[in-house]
Amino acid sequence: MALPRMSEQALESDWIRGEIAVIGLARSGRSVATLLARAGVTVYASDASRSPALEFCAAQLEREGVGVDLGAHDLPRIERASLIVASPGVPPDALVLVAAARRGTPIVSEVEIGLRFLPELKYIAVTGTNGKTTTTALTGHLLKALGLRAQSAGNIGTPLTELALSAAPPRWVALELSSFQLHDTPSVDPDVGVVTNLSANHLDRYSSVEAYYADKALLFENATAGSTWVSNADDADVQRLVSHAAGLHARFSLARECDAWLDRAHGELMVLGQPIARRDDLQLLGDHNVANALAATLAVMLSDPEHRTPDATKLIGRGLRSFRGLEHRIEVVGEGDGVLWINDSKSTNVASTNVALRGMTRPTVLLLGGRHKGEPYTSLLDEIRRTVREVIAYGEAGPIVERDLHGTVPVHLLGSSFDEVMAEARRLARAGDAVLLSPACSSYDMFENYEQRGEVFKRLAIPAAHE
Repeated sequence: MALPRMSEQALESDWIRGEIAVIGLARSGRSVATLLARAGVTVYASDASRSPALEFCAAQLEREGVGVDLGAHDLPRIERASLIVASPGVPPDALVLVAAARRGTPIVSEVEIGLRFLPELKYIAVTGTNGKTTTTALTGHLLKALGLRAQSAGNIGTPLTELALSAAPPRWVALELSSFQLHDTPSVDPDVGVVTNLSANHLDRYSSVEAYYADKALLFENATAGSTWVSNADDADVQRLVSHAAGLHARFSLARECDAWLDRAHGELMVLGQPIARRDDLQLLGDHNVANALAATLAVMLSDPEHRTPDATKLIGRGLRSFRGLEHRIEVVGEGDGVLWINDSKSTNVASTNVALRGMTRPTVLLLGGRHKGEPYTSLLDEIRRTVREVIAYGEAGPIVERDLHGTVPVHLLGSSFDEVMAEARRLARAGDAVLLSPACSSYDMFENYEQRGEVFKRLAIPAAHE
């Protein structure tokens, strides 16, 4: 459906006087280019890669009137652009973005464009190092449980601009925001903002942990006395990050009584002074998921007074009990020959893999590897000593994993054939063991994304289940 021509109230007048360049044609790049073109804006889109999927995407965009280049960027053309929309996967030190920054050309995210096209949207924004995808999905699930027209979007997988393209966009959105997206989203101003936790991450892209945290802090850039923030009371770095943000602060905790907390004595999740659900009724493994549930529930209840009525809290409790968790996040694939296979492909950093290891109760064959993100693997040693029997180190990070874990556990160094990785895991695993794919690395050396990595793991783990 064609959209009305965009007014200057949604996009800056200087932006729409010239051509807008979209850099990167993953899903978010495709949707934002389509949205802008249908709004009557002149759009050029490019991607440094080339693949059959990108060629299909280019053909679709060309039918929308978008100029497209694959395999290279037309730098002179981009130099003339009035605005650049950068996909989150394009690092800020990429030549095309560095040149634009020197010229003073504005650079924004796909999320920024989506927010401008959805001015009436009510949204709960979720960021943090780990747990943000589960928290976002659960937030969206609880909003739907209340009978609201709601969707999860952003870094969770569905671009915000894709929702803006729909004939009837949702009224509420649970919006996952990565540090990369926050870097280029100056108008972010959520109804409720959530910070799940913080730890070192993306040190392949950031010069320091402080620089990474600084991008996370952009969530509060437009904070006012009327803002509402939900944060992890058990995480000192989170509390330092949020301490200067204006507005109402509410906190969740696994360790002590708080605005939302786990009453271990009675086995109940307590939110704003009332029991919402029993811990045993949650279909989620691990304390980290209890924290995610507390964060999501507190955010939803604070987002509107109507979400705190007795009827609403019953619906929220029902929603907590019906939530099934996420694919690729400590996902039990199945058991064969006494070996349990667990897909945790979403764990792309060391802290997230540590969370997965803490939940392991069987001797474990751990699959670690992929593209190194700059973090040492030595911080895994305590949990590895507790539960891991063998480690398979693979991909670009394999030699670094082997070096960091040397002398602690047997490490089997393989290359970049995932078939060989899985064959070795099958050879090493014994009845009663678990094989855990929790890579602590990105997937981009061998796969298009962590989802593809997880799907291949599942297919090879229990072949009969995927025939």
